[in-house]
Amino acid sequence: MTQKLSAKEKRTHRIRTGYNRNQTTWRRSKKKTSTPEYSGIDQDFLDILQQHTAGNPMNSSIRWTYLKPREIVSELLKKGYSVSRNIVRYLLKKHEYVNRKAQKNITMGGHPDRNAQFENITQLKQDYLDAGNPVISMDTKKKALLGTFYRNGSLYTQAAMQTNDHDFPSSATGSVIPHGVYDLKRNTGYITLGTSHDTSEFACDSLFQWWVNEGIIHYPKAKSLLILCGGGGSNSSRHYIFKEDLQKTANALGLEIRIAHYPPYTSQYNPIEHRFFPHVTRACEGVVFDSVETVKTLISRTSTSKGLTTIVHILDKIYETGRKYAADFKEIMPIVFDTHLPKWNYRAIPQE
Repeated sequence: MTQKLSAKEKRTHRIRTGYNRNQTTWRRSKKKTSTPEYSGIDQDFLDILQQHTAGNPMNSSIRWTYLKPREIVSELLKKGYSVSRNIVRYLLKKHEYVNRKAQKNITMGGHPDRNAQFENITQLKQDYLDAGNPVISMDTKKKALLGTFYRNGSLYTQAAMQTNDHDFPSSATGSVIPHGVYDLKRNTGYITLGTSHDTSEFACDSLFQWWVNEGIIHYPKAKSLLILCGGGGSNSSRHYIFKEDLQKTANALGLEIRIAHYPPYTSQYNPIEHRFFPHVTRACEGVVFDSVETVKTLISRTSTSKGLTTIVHILDKIYETGRKYAADFKEIMPIVFDTHLPKWNYRAIPQE
């Protein structure tokens, strides 16, 4: 038996389905949505948006409006159109206004040697892979606070998860710094979870942990290791403290380590940034980081249908910030710089 609708429910139904006060109705087809039978509604709609539309001065085809559908409904009502938000969404789509997020693709700067370094990195990768030597990409993800803090993402839960309404560092029980190493050939990731500071010593210790736990097992005959990394942060191309710590690591491993930095403003091309870290982020979405062990468990689940696997190690060591390299390191350092773009390409050769 069909349930009768109240007068209020009937009015709500008519509004939602696009019924107008002039008794002209329209119905949405299962295959295609029709425009409400209003003479001039398109022009009035565009006139409303014209007053609230901005654009890109370099590209006339890119326009946007900050009005929400409910606000456009109100503006159309002032012009005599009684329509629903669904109609407004249809008109937005019809006139090529699509709900989009901004994309971080604009390069903030350039460098005259940018292309030359990209070509150099391409050649180095091929040479190392052909020789059976490992090629890895490394970087550090953003530090995360431990505690009852909100995190982006959603989960299937039986009740809503409650978190703090403010992310004050003073309320945290600690912090976690994920340093990643991505093996290009084997499509595997290795995360070292630090609990102190993101320093060059931490980056080199993470590299050491990867080699003794993974690298030497899979590349027992390796003569050299190629590392692709950005030019800033704990592995900065400009800081001698990183080169000093890198040399110590090469000495400890007895393995030549070659560094190839990506040019400024191009770190997003570093393979770890688009082949590994996005999957790590998805594995942790919506879950509260209440302890380092929780973070380890979550990141360990990082995998893809194409075979990506992840190993996680906790490095509970205190690192000193503001360290300076030895006074005579620049004069006696054994770091060997390439003749081609030496500022971004050099080797740490193990010393006796």
